[in-house]
Amino acid sequence: MTERVQLPTLSTEKDYDGDEFLPIYTTTVTVHGGVASHGRASGQARSSDGALDLDLRMPAELGGDGKGTNPEQLFAADFAACFHGALSLLARQEALDPAPISVVATVAFGRDPEDGGYVLHVDLVVQWPGVAADVATGLLEKADTLCPYARMAWRGTPTTITLAS
Repeated sequence: MTERVQLPTLSTEKDYDGDEFLPIYTTTVTVHGGVASHGRASGQARSSDGALDLDLRMPAELGGDGKGTNPEQLFAADFAACFHGALSLLARQEALDPAPISVVATVAFGRDPEDGGYVLHVDLVVQWPGVAADVATGLLEKADTLCPYARMAWRGTPTTITLAS
């Protein structure tokens, strides 16, 4: 028996006209460095509610043992899930079945030629069998403006970094 999952009641309309950011959901994840005192190499990540609790490891391509989850995998999963959710909401509004939709996110970690630092590149590929390409393309464009991860990718995300006292 399949458990029924409650669908989100989020609006796809850009109907908020406040002057400040209005948080709807907030979560906190703490990462400790583990045996190597390095979050990427041997860290542990745990959410404040305990739902996320996993070991972080460097991929073999970056010199690690590749025997654990790495931040790029987590980001790819986050981005794909969020974009899928936005597209699913839009599909339902158009009376289209979102069940066959899949989103494949590829995240590449590499060097930035502009300043020599590190940067991520993201590639999303959406598979939606049974839906005309022109219909799907229009909804992909709308999802790109609705999904907060996509918006973050092309607009940036306000970030604060504070040393705890």
